[in-house]
Amino acid sequence: METAAMPRSPCCSLPSARALASRLPLRPRRAPALWAPAARPVVARCAGAGAGHRGEGFPPFPAVMDINQIRDILPHRFPFLLVDRVIDYKPGEYAVGIKNVTINDNFFPGHFPERPIMPGVLMVEAMAQVGGLVMLQPEVGGSRENFFFAGIDKVRFRKPVIAGDTLIMRMTLIKLQKRFGIAKMEGKAYVGGDLVCEGEFLMATGSE
Repeated sequence: METAAMPRSPCCSLPSARALASRLPLRPRRAPALWAPAARPVVARCAGAGAGHRGEGFPPFPAVMDINQIRDILPHRFPFLLVDRVIDYKPGEYAVGIKNVTINDNFFPGHFPERPIMPGVLMVEAMAQVGGLVMLQPEVGGSRENFFFAGIDKVRFRKPVIAGDTLIMRMTLIKLQKRFGIAKMEGKAYVGGDLVCEGEFLMATGSE
């Protein structure tokens, strides 16, 4: 016995997939973002750095004075020579030096074992040594035998300097009393674009 096919009621009929597609607004399907490229790091460039630089990589610090030239001027030696390179210099006016702060520096085992921070007094000493590079030049009338760090004023430590940082120190000659061998200098130290230390320095020097 054959079963008779029952007719579908018009009210219960479902539209076809093609009909549905024609009624719905079509939007392009966007694939989920599983990965996005990291932003390219911005590197602050010193004036004159990386001249003629091509291709990938980072521009080096310029070397106006290397460590051997610094040793020829400053009387300091390990472990108290705290300037690695001079990257900018104008005779009788200013010098910009750098100190590469590494975990191998001999003060880190005690300051502090769990959080290596460069001592503030050594930051001030490093800045004074950059000032000495200005003071011990013929333009100022200095000599290697007569260089003294005479005093500091208005020193402020803005941020800690830690292992891995590059301390950039600028010492500017403000006032020079050549007759008495006394000079006042303004010092500022940076890590990247952040000011970490500043102050006024009194230096004493004189001719032989």
